[in-house]
Amino acid sequence: MSYIDSLAEKLARDVLLVQKETDDLNLVQEIGNVLEASSSKMHEAFMTAIRVYDSEARARKLLDVKIAAAAKAAGLNPND
Repeated sequence: MSYIDSLAEKLARDVLLVQKETDDLNLVQEIGNVLEASSSKMHEAFMTAIRVYDSEARARKLLDVKIAAAAKAAGLNPND
C-alpha cells in the first residue's frame, strides 16, 4: 500500500466515523471536493476507500439479515 493510499484510508475511516456520529450526509462530498482541488491522486484514493468501506458495510448488513433469517427458519436464536 502506498503512502497516499494509507493516508486516504485513514482519512476515509475518520470521515465515515464523524459522518455517522453527526449525521452529516455531505461530509464525504465536502472532503472529496477539498481533496479534488488539491490532489487528484489523494482524491481518487480517498473515494476508493470510501466506496470499499461502504460496500463492505452494505454487504455485511445483508449477510447479517441472511444469517438471522436462516437462524429463524431453523428455530435458532442468532444472538446465542
